Amino acid sequence: MQDTLNILFVGDVVGKPGMEVLRHLLPGLLLKFRIDFCLVNGENVDGGKGISPKLFEEMRTLGVDVVTGGNHSLYRDKILPVMEESPSLLRPFNYPSGTPGYGSGVFDLKLRDRVAVLNLQGRAFMPLTDCPFQTGREEMKRLSTYTKTVLVDFHAEATAEKMAFARYVDGLCSAVIGTHTHVQTADEMILPGGTAYMTDVGMTGAHSGVIGLDTENAIHRFLYVRHGKQATLAKEDLRLSAVLLEIETQTGRTLRIERLQLSP
Repeated sequence: MQDTLNILFVGDVVGKPGMEVLRHLLPGLLLKFRIDFCLVNGENVDGGKGISPKLFEEMRTLGVDVVTGGNHSLYRDKILPVMEESPSLLRPFNYPSGTPGYGSGVFDLKLRDRVAVLNLQGRAFMPLTDCPFQTGREEMKRLSTYTKTVLVDFHAEATAEKMAFARYVDGLCSAVIGTHTHVQTADEMILPGGTAYMTDVGMTGAHSGVIGLDTENAIHRFLYVRHGKQATLAKEDLRLSAVLLEIETQTGRTLRIERLQLSP
């Protein structure tokens, strides 16, 4: 068993621009940083909302071990059978009982190492779900019986909710990394109990607009309380946003956290 694991967590991949930059940069990053495990938030990869079976499979081919989601995970019906079949495609764990798919999983690596991933969705300014604090903490305890390396994608709007959750579970997991707002934050840290935290890992896609959307369309939404006739994506200033973690396998504590934002 290795003493440490190198983990790469790539932030929300948005549409064709996001896949373009992922194709260009991800294989090289996996080699450069000797990544043992890679997870990517892919809930917006299909046209800016939802995920398709084809794009999920392409992500896996590029070297992604687990694709996490959020409030758009179930947007496209065609992905639901894949969610039922593949533990590597997660949606928020705290969705109601009976929701298709998996909210967490334990994944075997080489040399008998294992990594657990838990996907949660916040409740502040978001659709109502079960309590991520209580359900997440209990699921963390269960996952830790299989491995000390437990990673959390906390998909939420409010900074305070993400930070409060990370403090609440400090020491019970290796990392709580926020997604959903598409703007990378500069608050990466390691909490006293060894849990790494970052409010939002950021967006992989076109940064020339507004959180992935074309500027004109985004402004139209705020002026007239609705999108234009067609929600179009931005196309310029492609960037990959991610966070790099080094985790001690015996304890599950994070030793190092580094944010990345790269252009092709």
